[in-house]
Amino acid sequence: MLENIALFKEAWQENPYQYQYSWFILTYGAELVVDGRYSNLSVYGKQCAISEDKSSTAEWQVDLGTVHSIHSIHLQYRSDNLLWDEKNGYTSRFLGFSVYISNTTNKTDLIPCFKDKSYTKATIPNPANITCSYHGRYVNYFNNRTHPPFPDGYSTYAFNELCEVQVYGCRTSGYYGENCSIPCHQNCQEGHCDIVTGACLGCVVGYTGSTCDENCKNNTYGLGCTAQCPNCRDGDQYDHVNGSCPNGCAKGTFGIGCEKVCSNNRYGYNCHMNCSINCGVPQRCDRVTGQCEGGCQVGWKGTTCDIRCSDGSYGENCSKICGTCFGKAPCHVENGTCVHGCYSGYLGDRCKQICDNYTYGPNCSMTCGNCLYIAGEQCNHVTGECPRGCAAGFQGQFCLEWNETK
Repeated sequence: MLENIALFKEAWQENPYQYQYSWFILTYGAELVVDGRYSNLSVYGKQCAISEDKSSTAEWQVDLGTVHSIHSIHLQYRSDNLLWDEKNGYTSRFLGFSVYISNTTNKTDLIPCFKDKSYTKATIPNPANITCSYHGRYVNYFNNRTHPPFPDGYSTYAFNELCEVQVYGCRTSGYYGENCSIPCHQNCQEGHCDIVTGACLGCVVGYTGSTCDENCKNNTYGLGCTAQCPNCRDGDQYDHVNGSCPNGCAKGTFGIGCEKVCSNNRYGYNCHMNCSINCGVPQRCDRVTGQCEGGCQVGWKGTTCDIRCSDGSYGENCSKICGTCFGKAPCHVENGTCVHGCYSGYLGDRCKQICDNYTYGPNCSMTCGNCLYIAGEQCNHVTGECPRGCAAGFQGQFCLEWNETK
């Protein structure tokens, strides 16, 4: 069954009251609140802790020794053994009290358990029973009179006049139930669970649910399932505990949790590929596909601009066709010029213009023979042969020989 785990534990209070009688000093210390005695609720019973007069704050604390699962806290306040009603002068001193739980002595770690905001002298209970299902090592009682004006019925100063504080919970951490015999789920954070229901008071990394028996879901992982999961390579399932990907990250990302993205000049798996220097904006590309920003520079093509123009093409995205260069050599991939000149029968920087004006041959340097011309037709611009034969009186391959028989 639930036990009073505060009994005889180390306690402390702010500004303890000291009474000097003859040659000895009597102190109403914090330890009197956890000694199990509260049959005499007056100053003369020496069973209550009492703080100094005219203080603006009052604080008392018990150290449970280790972190425990707590169910409820019972506070017995001083009454001087008189009827506890609105006529009892100690009700005004009890009004406005607070109870906190913590795992450390650092006040920033305090978890509020109860704060009186509505009791009056006629309604405040004594003893006060507070349900506080939480885990912690320290139980703290506070009261203050630091921000006047105070509500009706409140005392002018703050007092600590607790006669007994009982903290009920399981003496052994990691168990719950009426007899503290049922172990908390193994995935409960630090083995702590609600002392009544067994619901975990936080889960270990990678788990969720009231009893922490479910893996993180909805693309989350880590403590409290608050971290967003990455896209793993090939759609692999991520690790619900640390978010790592079994076969690495999807393209464009890197890091243990694939939480980092490639810089502007890198792309691909683990960002191991460099964006091409041949991109329209050099070395700037899509971090996933490597597709160049601004397209490709003149003379290059492909998604990543890694293919040089070939097969007689040149220009932007290799969209233009080379002319007829000497020896059928490729033209310059950027401007289309023929480095070694033109093939016989062609002329111009890009060798796309055929010989005309009755010329043919290399650089159109040779004159056609006496061909039979029809409608301005000339000889073959490459070979010089006459396509329709020779004019009257001429013969031979190039129609240069005079036919004497005619």
